[in-house]
Amino acid sequence: MEMGEGKDLPVTPQKPGSGPVVVQANNKNPASEKLEKVRKWSITTYKCTKQALSEKLGRGSRTVDLDLEPRLELLRDDRQRYEHMTKLAQTLANQLAQLSVTQKTLGDTFTELSLKTPTLNVEFGANAEAQKFLSKSGETLTAAINSFTSDMNTLVNKTIEDTMINAKQYEAARIEYDAYRVELEELNLGPRDTVTMPKLEQAQKAFQIQREKYQKIRDDLSVKVKLLEENKVRVPEGGIGVLDESGRVVVIHGLICLNNQMMMCGEHLLFKFENTKSIREEIFYFVIVHKGA
Repeated sequence: MEMGEGKDLPVTPQKPGSGPVVVQANNKNPASEKLEKVRKWSITTYKCTKQALSEKLGRGSRTVDLDLEPRLELLRDDRQRYEHMTKLAQTLANQLAQLSVTQKTLGDTFTELSLKTPTLNVEFGANAEAQKFLSKSGETLTAAINSFTSDMNTLVNKTIEDTMINAKQYEAARIEYDAYRVELEELNLGPRDTVTMPKLEQAQKAFQIQREKYQKIRDDLSVKVKLLEENKVRVPEGGIGVLDESGRVVVIHGLICLNNQMMMCGEHLLFKFENTKSIREEIFYFVIVHKGA
């Protein structure tokens, strides 16, 4: 009779004719291993829940990193401020984009009117050029703001968010570490006998494991926060510099455009005034002549 599962079990070598073959059973049972993992997870979850509740109720002690935790709190505040600023900047970019479209359409309308209205062609033409210039300036500012918001979105929603996820993992490791620390402290305060000593040694080993885990997560997070503190200054600084430069260019070009428009309109108005003056003089001369006649 063949055994389908016998191939995975170790077989004790036997000499021919020495009797039945002895099959050694595997002591590791997958079901029992899973059950043991569930049991350990349940104990850890219970300890962490108890520790978290005791902290909220003000009854338990907690480990505080006086260097890292204030930096994390400041980072959370900066994230809220940066997020609010980015939303406002994006709203401004959307409004400028709509305004630029309207100004371009208005400029095209003025251009058409300047061609179809000879008596006002200069006025309509000047306003057409002004609206087209404002439209291009709005597009320039919109592009600069969109670049700024793109960099800020990456900083807020990816870089800082990734660090915040690590901060949550750090907090979970800190609670777990404190839970085992409190348990060890309570055992140290109790009697020491043949029953409690094995528990104390086991608690000491578990505490050491949790402490190493907590310290590693804390150190990794501290390095990441340090890098982020540099990025949260460098990224906005670069974006604000681009915005400032774009604004300066638009203002300077706007002044040049305004000066040109004023000169053109001034010359046209002077020409019209001189023509009107000549016509009035001719009319006045005509009236005087005919009165004398």
